[in-house]
Amino acid sequence: MQSVFLLLGLFADAISASPLGQQPLGIPTEPTGLAEGLHKPVRGRFLHITDFHPDRLYKPGSSIDRSCHHGNGPAGYFGAEGTDCDSPLSLVNETFRWIEENLKDDIDFVIWTGDSVRHDNDEKLPRTADEIMNLNAFLSQKWISIFGEEEVRETSNVAPKMSIPVIPTFGNNDIMPHNIFNEGPNKWTKRFAEIWGQFIPEDQRHTFVEGGWFTTEVVPGRLAVISLNTMYFFDSNSAVDGCNAKSEPGYEHMEWLRVQLKILRSRNMKAMLMGHVPPARSSEKKNWDETCWQKYTLWMHQYRDVVVGSFYGHMNLDHFMLQDSNKVNIDSTVDGKVSIRSKTDYLESLRDQWSALPSPPSDIFEESDSGSNLGDTSEFQPAKRDKRGKKKDKKKQKFLDKIGGPWAERYSVSLVAPSLVPNFFPSLRVIDYNITGLNDVAHGLDFLAREVDDTTFELDRDAVDTPEASDDSLTPEIQKKKDKDKKKTPKFKVPEPPSSTAPPGPAYSNQAFTLLGYTQYYSNLTKLHEQIAAGERGKDARLDYEIEYTTNDEVYQMKDLTVRSFFQLAARIAEDGAEQEQTGDVNSIGADSKQKKKKKKPTNDIWRAFLKRAFVGFPVDDLDE
Repeated sequence: MQSVFLLLGLFADAISASPLGQQPLGIPTEPTGLAEGLHKPVRGRFLHITDFHPDRLYKPGSSIDRSCHHGNGPAGYFGAEGTDCDSPLSLVNETFRWIEENLKDDIDFVIWTGDSVRHDNDEKLPRTADEIMNLNAFLSQKWISIFGEEEVRETSNVAPKMSIPVIPTFGNNDIMPHNIFNEGPNKWTKRFAEIWGQFIPEDQRHTFVEGGWFTTEVVPGRLAVISLNTMYFFDSNSAVDGCNAKSEPGYEHMEWLRVQLKILRSRNMKAMLMGHVPPARSSEKKNWDETCWQKYTLWMHQYRDVVVGSFYGHMNLDHFMLQDSNKVNIDSTVDGKVSIRSKTDYLESLRDQWSALPSPPSDIFEESDSGSNLGDTSEFQPAKRDKRGKKKDKKKQKFLDKIGGPWAERYSVSLVAPSLVPNFFPSLRVIDYNITGLNDVAHGLDFLAREVDDTTFELDRDAVDTPEASDDSLTPEIQKKKDKDKKKTPKFKVPEPPSSTAPPGPAYSNQAFTLLGYTQYYSNLTKLHEQIAAGERGKDARLDYEIEYTTNDEVYQMKDLTVRSFFQLAARIAEDGAEQEQTGDVNSIGADSKQKKKKKKPTNDIWRAFLKRAFVGFPVDDLDE
């Protein structure tokens, strides 16, 4: 692969002057689930936390081979880092204390992506349905204790209101038996509608009971968070069967998502998607049914002007994945089962995928050094170009065509946050986003969204439609497949793409709501437990979170979290660390070729950093290998 630093020049000047002054289209209504009269300014920051796995049965000093429930062993007071034990309540309580003291007044909303109970891994102490409900209620009350309105919180006969939105979702362990989630309404959707009553907008309660999904406006009239129920996409859920058949809840969920994104587009709003199980799809691991992945990737491509980003948990690994719209086959019924091996094998398989990303032509780096505006597509006009210039332009244009233009719109990105449960070290993430043009917008109010009436979903859901319109924005491979056999039409409505005159969305070009970067926090439990054992800290020791890394540091060097920034990072991670030619005298220009020698290139430092960060800085055996 050619050096990905060529990409830096290619993308450097491709940011468009996108209009940022959208106005809310809804009208104010009485706040639901949010404290009345609050007009807090938008901070441009939110918290993503996932996989708490609280365990009331955890015993410090117990055996790590017995779920930290029995026997004697090294289980620490705040958790058994690097094991399969779940989180003691001491870790959970201290985490909420840290959030209240350090983040409470600096974030706009919380994305809480599931698995809020212990695993069912102790045969002597099996879980119960009541335990699952009680642990989720316990965590819900923790959020209310931080973000509930003070005056209301102290009044026992009044339901607490939230000062900022907290958005939950189902994890595969939040149900019983784990992984198995039947079509709704079911006992879980009904009970969780009560447990999460302060977090689900009143007008979304019926939707949630029906299928466990809902939408919340976190910046009124401007930005919504869509909570997906990924249990209906999850390949391990044997109670359902993908997203192709209209009788399946996965089909219904995808149709609901399509309509939600259509409504948001009509209101000139943006959306963030969140769920528990991410859409992993590699040679070593597949999380979703293939038919669900196909629709999801197509939806992300067609609504790329609406979707800001998507956020998941479940895998306990800090990483990201690229969805490639060129892999979409709208007539696909392939099952696509693959083997599931170790976490490192999975990360290696991602790297293998990224090594196949399109490479830029070698001469782009030279032109970027000279200040050429490589992202400006107007540069590819043939007028007044010599043959050499035209050849370069063709190479650049060919590369841009492969990645979906100067903003890499062929791809979408899913971010996977590491867990709070200390399979490695406990962690949480704070994400910053662009608030340009939002100075006069306050969160904490709800707006009616009625640009498309409530009957739309029912009408679309029952229709078997051909594509809504000819889609000139689809990648050439998909369009060619569609044109080849027009008699073949998918058994679902294909969303319309963005308008041909629409600027790139916030996921692709830096503008209002574009993700700018994140700070990954972790707590080094090993160090803390050593200090407690040495008497340097007493039993009342407090747990602190420290910065593990930021995305704009010297390693990742990400100026923002747009798709093309992740494309660049993926390509850098995938670069081969094999031998390369180096000149013996680096100061001698035009040195004799005999002075050149093969020198083994050091291991790719970006790949090593990616691996270390995937495991939250925890020392993992054989990581160097």
